[in-house]
Amino acid sequence: MIEFILDLLNPVEFPIVSRIIFAALTFAFIGGFVIIAVWLERKVAAHIQDRLGPMRVGFHGILQTIADTVKLIIKEDIIPSAADKVLFITAPFLVFMGAFLSFLAIPVSGEFAPSDLNVGLFYILAVSSIVIPGLVMAGRGSNNKWSLFGAMRSAAQMISYEIPIVLSLLVVVMAAESLNLTEIVNAQKFGIGGFPGIAGWFFIRTPFLFVAFLVYIVAGTAENNRTPFDLPEAESELVAGFHTEYSGMRFAFFFLAEYAAMLVMALVVAICFMGGWLPIIGTESAIPGFVWLLGKAMSIVLLQMWFRWTFPRLRVDQLMTVGWKVLLPITFVLVLGQGVWSIWIG
Repeated sequence: MIEFILDLLNPVEFPIVSRIIFAALTFAFIGGFVIIAVWLERKVAAHIQDRLGPMRVGFHGILQTIADTVKLIIKEDIIPSAADKVLFITAPFLVFMGAFLSFLAIPVSGEFAPSDLNVGLFYILAVSSIVIPGLVMAGRGSNNKWSLFGAMRSAAQMISYEIPIVLSLLVVVMAAESLNLTEIVNAQKFGIGGFPGIAGWFFIRTPFLFVAFLVYIVAGTAENNRTPFDLPEAESELVAGFHTEYSGMRFAFFFLAEYAAMLVMALVVAICFMGGWLPIIGTESAIPGFVWLLGKAMSIVLLQMWFRWTFPRLRVDQLMTVGWKVLLPITFVLVLGQGVWSIWIG
């Protein structure tokens, strides 16, 4: 039975069946992660604010998110009478696909990758950009001024912060000399002096890679519209922004996309800066590689949750100032500095 399942996952013998199975497993994984992440964020928020969080539905409220999911599924799907129905209906799926397609190029371990692309990092940056027109479609299609304001803010913010993201990852590409995510991880097996483990991780390999690591976390948080950069969804100003008019499953797809994008960003950080599936000490471990990868990614997810309940929201002018006048010049210096470092030191 197991051999038959593995044969079905073979993209050479069963190309269509294997792709359908991979897509279904990826969707199930995203759904499971979102359920856990929402519960975890409620608990993190509660403990930071010295309270308990959800406690009634299941042990320590562990079933609360499942109950909320059921509520969204059975909730009435309302489309405003004045909305552009084509844009309104298409937008949530387009936003979700931007995050969903990114998972297909992420290697789980050194032995398995759904699509081991030579330009895997470039592919993730490209498909994640699909989210931007999806958000604009949601705002415009809702025929609501608050939704349109949120959509325009979101488009301006994401386009602005994509540039520092690309340039910070370019520093990694220069160090690894590859766009292939598997090769980027393999380049971190050994550090300066040939020491394995954490000594080889890029974020401590050179000062330029360390600053690029910090820049990517800040810019990635802004790209995902997370606090303190959550201006497109600022509840106190825009009544949830671009998805104001959405309900039921269409709203759930926006919710899935947000947390899926968080995980994609965290996985990219783990792969490009923290050694991916490589253990902290040595090159071999009894713990499977995918456990190391998910553990590192979850640490970045928890960091973003901590940001949400620690820092106040920026103003629009401050948001653009950080992106264009702070992060962008820094990334230009990082690219130049890493180039000089690679030529002179190696």
